[in-house]
Amino acid sequence: MVKDTLKVLFLAPEVVPFAKTGGLADVAGSLPSALHRLGADVRIGLPYYRMIKEKGIATRIASERLEVPLGHLILRGDVLETETEDGLPVYFFEREDLFDRPNLYGTPEGDYYDNLERFTYFCRAALLFAREVDFDFDVVHCHDWQTGLVPAYLKTLYKTDSFFSAAVSVFTIHNIGYQGIFPRERLPTCSLPSSELHPGGIEYWGNISLLKAGIMYSDAITTVSPKYSREIQTSEYGMGMEGILHHRRTFLHGILNGVDYGLWSPQTDTHVPANYSLEKLAGKKRSKEFLIKEMNLDLTLMNRPVLGMISRLSAQKGLDLLVQILDEILALDLGLVVLGLGDEEIQEAIQEAADRHSGHMGIKIGFDEPLAHRIMAGADIFLVPSQYEPCGLTQMYALRYGTVPVVRATGGLDDTIVPFDPETGEGNGFKFEPYEAKTLFETIQQAVKLFNDYRAWKTLMANGMKADFSWDRSAKSYLELYRSLFKGA
Repeated sequence: MVKDTLKVLFLAPEVVPFAKTGGLADVAGSLPSALHRLGADVRIGLPYYRMIKEKGIATRIASERLEVPLGHLILRGDVLETETEDGLPVYFFEREDLFDRPNLYGTPEGDYYDNLERFTYFCRAALLFAREVDFDFDVVHCHDWQTGLVPAYLKTLYKTDSFFSAAVSVFTIHNIGYQGIFPRERLPTCSLPSSELHPGGIEYWGNISLLKAGIMYSDAITTVSPKYSREIQTSEYGMGMEGILHHRRTFLHGILNGVDYGLWSPQTDTHVPANYSLEKLAGKKRSKEFLIKEMNLDLTLMNRPVLGMISRLSAQKGLDLLVQILDEILALDLGLVVLGLGDEEIQEAIQEAADRHSGHMGIKIGFDEPLAHRIMAGADIFLVPSQYEPCGLTQMYALRYGTVPVVRATGGLDDTIVPFDPETGEGNGFKFEPYEAKTLFETIQQAVKLFNDYRAWKTLMANGMKADFSWDRSAKSYLELYRSLFKGA
């Protein structure tokens, strides 16, 4: 008999609106609410970073001086509680020496040297806290390598613990490139038995990998798009994990991420100068004018396409292609606005191009959430030329804002964007496949050419604005997966 209400412990290293470095936080902030709307009892857990403390979020003590084994040590830390806007409990695992730092995972020089200790503590504390407060979860949903030890603990240390005996684990890979690799000599920190140090366990090419732990010990593995689940089983995209994933392929599921239209909708967005909809597009024009002025661009661009890009400035995101053709792109008599932070060489190349093309190109280094919304609303074309992209959310945001995506055919970009066919009026964007600057430029040229055909362009915009990539659809798939695993079903 299937339980009426599944209890889900949702563990992630970052969650919007509390702490964020990337798209993982958006997922972890939106999916629990969608699951809750479908009837699940969801509780969220993450570390209590300085970033959260500085927000001044009201909290209360949920547990004082929780005792957490870390290797041969016993560390004590408090657990603080707050809730999301829709009332979901959120638990912050506090330990000042581990989490009260300027950044979440490291500095520009590299990862924090004690990340193994930091996230081992988080994983162990989350399970011990659940037992302390008697939250007898049915499913623990873990995200990325920072939570990879949780499935391992359920299958080893807590295998005979009656409190956890009925629970199952789901492990979601957001980006296979981040693998949580540490020297094998540090296994005692995790408190896992040495018998788990083998190719079918946590051992990975002579080291240990927390990502591999999540893959090998979980009851189901998910990725954030169907195509990415297939791509990471290949040598091109698997980052060395392809053989492991192929071995566990019957447990691997690709579920497309969703969009929180409560935060990303031109009809209600509080960050844009004018709200708009498909039926009333005047606000789109006003948003474009506002963006042009804000980024000190030439007002003649009101009649030409403005391209937008909001991204980590790295080769993975296709910026190495973009910098090769910036001058050619700007020669098409258009505007380009870039928002992001990342590789210093790429940042410098983009800044130099902006200086050369004053009035036609604007750049802001850093992350600015309100500006991200204004770029989404004010641009005509949105660029996502990623080398690989597990899912991508920005292209789905762009569709709702009537900002036409130009993407590379990889991962979730390929799953969500269909090339526009002027003959049939079907499709929602532009797509290229060979990872080459030449093909990116040619695809941008196609988009710019179609921009001059007002009727076709409006049809293309409408196709995107009508698309539904809401979290409710994705949450149903997760709930079905949970129920298929739950031992009481």
